[in-house]
Amino acid sequence: MNTPATTTAPRATIDPAQAAERLSTYTVIDVRTPGEYAGGHVPGAYNIPLDHLPAALPTLKAAAARGDLLIVCASGNRSAAACAQLAAAGISAADLGGGTAAWIDAGHHVDPDETVRPAWPMERQVRLAAGSLVVTGLALGARYRSARWLSAAIGGGLVFSAVTNTCGMAAVLARLPHNQPRAADLDATLRALSDQL
Repeated sequence: MNTPATTTAPRATIDPAQAAERLSTYTVIDVRTPGEYAGGHVPGAYNIPLDHLPAALPTLKAAAARGDLLIVCASGNRSAAACAQLAAAGISAADLGGGTAAWIDAGHHVDPDETVRPAWPMERQVRLAAGSLVVTGLALGARYRSARWLSAAIGGGLVFSAVTNTCGMAAVLARLPHNQPRAADLDATLRALSDQL
């Protein structure tokens, strides 16, 4: 029985040492939020947040035709999701294993973006939101017994997040205004990326 050919492009995970050796040959795309990017990013990286990736596909396709793409996030989860989206569009890209955290741990330099106020890393935002909701549920539960279900729901969501290696809360938090690029910023990034071609 013949299996149909897939149209997805291959994806590879590159460790920080390999990425550092070849950094000048990559077009680096950072898919974190603008605030996270501002806190420090791989030198030369362009910021295209994960939820804005569909709008950037034509530009990224042109960039991939000219050279290798390296997709970066904080820990590797969002970059893997971005690589999957790119592969579905027929765009080959590698992701930085362990993200900027691994890059920094390996002793490599990051560039801050001084034009934007840095936001907390997404994992820290998730911990704050989840912890606050659990404490709120427990505090309200002392008076309103059913309010404890809020804490149970958040705890269940965290377990689900760990088992599936996804995070719905991060997806929600990424949509908050302080985590969103201004349209002009995204347009400027896409123009700068196109100019490099």
